[in-house]
Amino acid sequence: MDYAIRFLVGGAMVCVFAAAGDVLRPKNFAGIFSAAPAVSLATLTLTVLHQGKYFASMEARSMIGGGFALAAYAWLCTRLMGKDRVHAFRATVSGIALWAACALGLWAVWLR
Repeated sequence: MDYAIRFLVGGAMVCVFAAAGDVLRPKNFAGIFSAAPAVSLATLTLTVLHQGKYFASMEARSMIGGGFALAAYAWLCTRLMGKDRVHAFRATVSGIALWAACALGLWAVWLR
């Protein structure tokens, strides 16, 4: 039953976010807006049903923190590969280090 709920909620959200991505320019936003939010919303729906609102709110805050860490990672990788012409492997490793620092810092300050 959990998989059916996850499938239905996730599929509906993918459609909504893909439509939003279709309206926005450039088109490569469509992929970004369709996958992660849909999976997050489906997971939160199941969490509320099985473990309650309090636990789901903690997970939602964790997802927000992870989103900020991912944005920092993406910014650094884009900056290094685009402007500074760093090889993709080095940019990725540097980005992962920044992501970990942001994620752990946010966890220590905001989520703990």
